[in-house]
Amino acid sequence: MKCIIVDDEPLAREEMSNLVQEISALEIVGEFSSAIGAMEFLKNNAVDLLFLDIEMPTINGLDFAQSLPTDKLVILTTAYSQYALQGYELDAIDYLLKPIKKERLAKAITKAIAYQKLLTFHEQKNTFEASNDNSILIKSDRKYYKITFDEVKFIEALKDYVVIYTRNNKLITAMNLKTIHQKLNSELFIRVSKSYLINMSFIDSFDSHTIYIDDAEIPIGEIYRNDFFQKYTSGLL
Repeated sequence: MKCIIVDDEPLAREEMSNLVQEISALEIVGEFSSAIGAMEFLKNNAVDLLFLDIEMPTINGLDFAQSLPTDKLVILTTAYSQYALQGYELDAIDYLLKPIKKERLAKAITKAIAYQKLLTFHEQKNTFEASNDNSILIKSDRKYYKITFDEVKFIEALKDYVVIYTRNNKLITAMNLKTIHQKLNSELFIRVSKSYLINMSFIDSFDSHTIYIDDAEIPIGEIYRNDFFQKYTSGLL
């Protein structure tokens, strides 16, 4: 994957560059001190992934991320944890808190590579076809696949698609999160942020900001928090 690093702090760019150079799956093709410089570079150069700092002068990272084409993947970097939820709601692949640890960066890059493969190989193949009270039907390569609701752990928005995480697989489908939410069993599924729908029966634990399903950490959006707490706890009482 071709990547660029955008950060207004020279030391932060150097540290990120040193970390990324240790990962053979990535090639750094540019480093920039501002979003403006990165914008100009993107006009004439192929880039798959951006490491994007949030707090920058003139144009901050969040505003820059919103302006990017849907084929660009973003990993946000910042020293301020309060931006995490905003980052996820911008369809960022991940959010890294400075100082960035090598193991945490590796996890984010693994996720980015997986998403790129999904987008590359499946974006024109899978379509949502139908649903009933307990299943959905996905068409892929001239075949139809029935996915029962009790297989689906959660659904994540990814650019112009959704990624359906089942017990044993991941499927990407050309549909937005709002539309697929309307097709699902409302007794099982609840929207917990701009980017996530979850099957409540798969929840392992949660706190005020995060839901844990297996090894996935799913952020809870501010406007969805009360509805989630009320609906989930009422089902247990």
